[in-house]
Amino acid sequence: MKITDVSQVVSGPNPHHVDARKIYESPHAMAVVITLKPGESLKKHITPVDVFFYVLEGAGVIEIGDERQTVGRDMLVESPARIPHRWINESTALFRVLVIKVPRPTEETRLL
Repeated sequence: MKITDVSQVVSGPNPHHVDARKIYESPHAMAVVITLKPGESLKKHITPVDVFFYVLEGAGVIEIGDERQTVGRDMLVESPARIPHRWINESTALFRVLVIKVPRPTEETRLL
């Protein structure tokens, strides 16, 4: 058994310059916890694999393709491969989301 204390995982460098902690990686999947401070956002990007997001804390705006929706805690959002998307924290509180990429990408995410 392997147990990870996510609060102890160090945020890694990323093109969005936000708190992004890779908490799981296998040949089959990858999981990252992203924390956005008030006013922070991800740059619009394309992921080469399907992604689903589970909101852990707060409320945020998700843009996928031409759609835009505000979501909150305990909501799950599906994002198909190769569709432009991004997260925005327009609130005054922290926003945390669990990002699951399946299968684990073999090519890089592309910023737009």
